[in-house]
Amino acid sequence: MARVVVGLSGGVDSSVAAWLLKEAGHEVIGMFMRNWHDTSVTISDECPWIDDSNDAMRVAEHLGIPFQVIDLSEAYRERIVDYMFSEYAAGRTPNPDVLCNREIKFDVFLKAALKLGADYVATGHYCRRTETILPDGSTQYHLLAGADPNKDQSYFLCQITEEQLALALFPIGHLKKPEVRVLAEKAGLPTAAKKDSQGLCFVGKVKLPVFLQQQLKPKEGRVIEVPADHAGFAAFRKLPAEEQVLHPFRWKQEDGVDCGSHPGVHYFTIGQRKGLQIGGKPLPMFVLQSDIERNILYTGQGEEHPGMYAAGLLIRPGDDHWLRSDLRPEPGKTLRVAMRIRYRQALFEADLIYRNEGLIALFYDPVKSITPGQFAAWYLGDELIGSGVIS
Repeated sequence: MARVVVGLSGGVDSSVAAWLLKEAGHEVIGMFMRNWHDTSVTISDECPWIDDSNDAMRVAEHLGIPFQVIDLSEAYRERIVDYMFSEYAAGRTPNPDVLCNREIKFDVFLKAALKLGADYVATGHYCRRTETILPDGSTQYHLLAGADPNKDQSYFLCQITEEQLALALFPIGHLKKPEVRVLAEKAGLPTAAKKDSQGLCFVGKVKLPVFLQQQLKPKEGRVIEVPADHAGFAAFRKLPAEEQVLHPFRWKQEDGVDCGSHPGVHYFTIGQRKGLQIGGKPLPMFVLQSDIERNILYTGQGEEHPGMYAAGLLIRPGDDHWLRSDLRPEPGKTLRVAMRIRYRQALFEADLIYRNEGLIALFYDPVKSITPGQFAAWYLGDELIGSGVIS
């Protein structure tokens, strides 16, 4: 049996993961990651870290396993928070949960676990790991979607490496959420009825505007509404998809009408509806594009506005990541994959092809709200094989 350090978050998923490992006969150690100290930007009644830590400790006591709290707040601020600020300042929208898995759980936390003599680390993610013995005797590891399609969290792990995956266990990945609840009740776990937490990874629900205003000060700018039947954009949409990706359409102020002001483009993301505070329109207003240099938000009415959709996306050289490097297509060759650009989004078909400008994904059907800074993840069947930062 193995020594396994479980990342106990204080939630039901990681609690059941720890119970399953102990039931299987492993030596289990519970560890809670404290990643945040600043309570001024968190909503106190939504997943405060102290309550979560106490719940994790109660689970460890119930299971009779060692427990400790590890303070990773310095690494979290440097690797996650500072990155978030820089991305928002540049007009992009980062995904802190993907980064937390890459930089914290499966790097800093993993190294801390290995110092305790761990053979593996385990988390409560809804995903699966399998392995294949290759002809040369080496082992190849595969990251598969979770068995519960409503909870599959493989997307959040899209940036980990095969070396990290080799040291990871996902004990509940073969289960559906209701089954996890049943097991928690059966085991008498203190977290059996606890609601799922929301917000930043191991931090809690954050008041994002307040959070961003710590370093990104308000800067009033104009909101421009562009019409759905704009002639220039209509002509652009007739170009080949690859041309649209490599030379994207950029709205200009004269393309629409001034319909109000905003507190700063860095507070908004592509596809956002809430927070614009522009009423009196037949349809809701959505963010189509932002101009960080001129501090202009371009918006359109209705979620079916053609400006909401794209024919593909670009991942710049060095921003692509292959969990299965053996499947990476040769330059000029096309690889057909299933893709998603956000958690729980339905997979859609795309062709991947490398060009001098980077890795291009060409969609079979237009996709809504492609957001720079977010991660695109791609699959073959139910195996996640790669990902990249959207340009």
